[in-house]
Amino acid sequence: MKAGIIGGTGKMGKLFAPVFERAGYEVYVSGRSTTVTNATIAQTCDLVIVSVPIHDTIRVIQEITPYVREDQLLCDFTSLKAGPVAAMLTSKADVIGLHPMFGPTVSSISGQTIVMCPARTTDASLDNLKRIFLKEGAVCTIATPDEHDRMMAIVQGLTHFVTICMADTIRKLGVDIQETEKFMSPVYQIELSLMGRLLSQDPALYADILEQNPFVPEVLAMCRSAASELSAIVESGDPKAFASFFSRDTHHLGAYCKRGQKLTDTLIECMVKK
Repeated sequence: MKAGIIGGTGKMGKLFAPVFERAGYEVYVSGRSTTVTNATIAQTCDLVIVSVPIHDTIRVIQEITPYVREDQLLCDFTSLKAGPVAAMLTSKADVIGLHPMFGPTVSSISGQTIVMCPARTTDASLDNLKRIFLKEGAVCTIATPDEHDRMMAIVQGLTHFVTICMADTIRKLGVDIQETEKFMSPVYQIELSLMGRLLSQDPALYADILEQNPFVPEVLAMCRSAASELSAIVESGDPKAFASFFSRDTHHLGAYCKRGQKLTDTLIECMVKK
């Protein structure tokens, strides 16, 4: 069996190549510096995975679809699913959209979540691919492309938007980050680390996640509404109104409030030990 990762010379491709090798595949990768081409992978591999930046994904899929056969499985590693899956369905191959919910800096996929969007496939093909990930210790979530993109508007879109806004607020206030470290609380350190982690990466990735997901504008509109309501309450100085606002969210998060506290307590303890 042969597996090919288009864009596989990148960090995500390098993370997953050994996964498929351990599953018994002969793995080929293509990239700007390889002699193996995208067309070669599309023509010769049983499993073809497109692993390129979001804004290039549909173009690359369209480039290889003329070479793909019915007896192949075509997948992608993209943070958005509706567009890429629709593009892959124009081919003759079976199609499963994939989204690893982690960056390529992890040491392994064990304990990490992979969303799988089966669009045209047999149960055997889906089960086989799922088995490969589960054997490596990953957690698999099955969803439709639409369900995936709606959820990513929150899981990624809202999260990244708020983090970038926090960083830009600090910049606009003219606050020296090094000065804030003298007053560091554990929670602020966690938030600052998240800002640093995001801003140390390629802005094009986050632009694609925020700008190309059609469900993000609705989520951001609700975020602005929540911020406006909370700002008005804070400016009013009404503690009862604040408690009411706060309690609604506590009730909505439910048991995760305690789970979140326990998890962050563990994280803080680890930070202190270091």
